[in-house]
Amino acid sequence: MIRQIAFSDAEKLQKLNEEQLGYQISLSLTQTKLKQLIQDTDHHYFLVVEEKYTHEMIGYVHAEVYESTYAETIFNVMALAVDKRHQRQGIASLLMGQLEQEAASRGYAAIRLNSAEHRKEAHKFYEHIGYKGEKLQKRFFKKV
Repeated sequence: MIRQIAFSDAEKLQKLNEEQLGYQISLSLTQTKLKQLIQDTDHHYFLVVEEKYTHEMIGYVHAEVYESTYAETIFNVMALAVDKRHQRQGIASLLMGQLEQEAASRGYAAIRLNSAEHRKEAHKFYEHIGYKGEKLQKRFFKKV
């Protein structure tokens, strides 16, 4: 079943982010950020797939509204993750399809996402569902 994310999903969200995406973030920070982001429905959109019998979150997508002075408004995918035990069952495709429908209903021009160079299987998945790799970039980061 697809549904909106809930604060009670924070623990599973933290585990998915760590196990599937490699982000080492504490549960307490996950809870703080989730509480903040789910209240900002104008800029953040979350969808969850839950397991049929246990109702446990087994996958999610998080997109942020991306606006700039040089392009039309789009969704920028911040995260897409599916529990390893439930991969290759169409869950990620379902989530992305629902995200595409939401983008279209809002009148957004496109959806974009970034995927690390080493995530070759993810790249194949995105290409399989119609996304095209546009460019290679270098990421710059500075803690303040």
